[in-house]
Amino acid sequence: MNNYLIPANANRGKLLLGYFRVIDLIIFVVGIILSFIFMLTFNLSNVWIAILAIAPGIIAGLLVFPLPHYHNTLVFIQELIEYLRSQKIYHWRGWCYKNGGK
Repeated sequence: MNNYLIPANANRGKLLLGYFRVIDLIIFVVGIILSFIFMLTFNLSNVWIAILAIAPGIIAGLLVFPLPHYHNTLVFIQELIEYLRSQKIYHWRGWCYKNGGK
């Protein structure tokens, strides 16, 4: 008989470096490349232009930043949106519930 015990961190083995999905690394690399291109093309003598030029890299970095109990911020935001959009009324039928009455 095959009785296997699955450890609590089994899903982390599916992630790159234990924290990142492939899409997370793609988002991060695209953000860094966009920031690098913006830094090369714009005149960075103005502080606001410089902030706007590095904004894609900062935003992408914050999205893939690891959080406790979640893969990263992007997963946390996805779970939060899913929770806020889901049904909030929970119908419960316990062990003492009779099928005909309430």
